[in-house]
Amino acid sequence: MKQAMYLLIAVICSFSTMNAQGLTATGIVKKVDENSRGNKLYSEIKMTIVRPTWTREIGIKSWSKGNDYSLAVITSPAKEKGQAFLKRQKDLWNWVPSIGRMIKMSSSVMGQSWMGSDFTNDDLMRESSTVNDYTHRLDASETVREFDCYKLTLTPKEDAAVVWGKVVMWVDKKDFVEIKTEFYDEDGILINTFNSFDIKSFGKRRLASRMEVVPADKPNQKTVMTVIKYDFDTPIADSFFSQQNMRNRV
Repeated sequence: MKQAMYLLIAVICSFSTMNAQGLTATGIVKKVDENSRGNKLYSEIKMTIVRPTWTREIGIKSWSKGNDYSLAVITSPAKEKGQAFLKRQKDLWNWVPSIGRMIKMSSSVMGQSWMGSDFTNDDLMRESSTVNDYTHRLDASETVREFDCYKLTLTPKEDAAVVWGKVVMWVDKKDFVEIKTEFYDEDGILINTFNSFDIKSFGKRRLASRMEVVPADKPNQKTVMTVIKYDFDTPIADSFFSQQNMRNRV
C-alpha cells in the first residue's frame, strides 16, 4: 500500500514539471516564445486604446532580433508619429521628435503604461524574458474557450528585474499560442488579463491576429492590438538597431 502511495505521489509531482509528450514547463514556455517571436521579426500593428468615454488608435512598426534587440516606431496619429523605442541589449532609449530629444530609459519605468495603453513598456520593449527571468510550473490541463491548454504558473527568479509578482499562462497544446495570461502584483492581486483571438497562419506559424489586455479594476477599459503584418523571414542586422534608425524609421 505504501509503495502504491509513493508511486502516486511521484506521478503527481512529475506532472508539475513534465507533460505526457515529454515537454517540461520551461520547454512549453520556450516553444511559446520561439513561435511568437522567432530569431527575427518585423510587424505592423494597430493598437486601439478603449476607455469609457473615448477611443484612440496608434499605428506601430516594430523590428526585433532574439532577446537583445527591438525597435518600435509610431506611424500614427500625426501627433506621436516618429516617436521610437529602442532596446539594444541592456540599453533602453526613447526618441521624442516633437522635442528633439533622445531619452535614456531605466528599468524602473518598465511597469508603467506604454503610450497611455494597458500594455506596459516591458510588453513592448521586452526587457524581461518569460524564459530566463521566471521559474515555470505546469499545473494542469484546462479548456479556455475552444482551446485545449496547458496551464502554467511563472514565478520571478529572486534576482530578476521583472514587473510582475506572478504570471499564470494558458497555452494551446496544438500550436503553442498564448491563449490567456493573468498578471499579478507582488501581493497576489490580479492586475491585467491578456487574451488572444483569431488564430491565423503567418507563414509556417500559427499566431493570434488580435490580442486584448483588460485591467482587473477598471470597468469598460481595454487595449486591443490587431496584427496587420508579420514577417519572420527578412534578415535584420544587429547594426539596424541604432539611434540613427530610431530617428529615420517611420
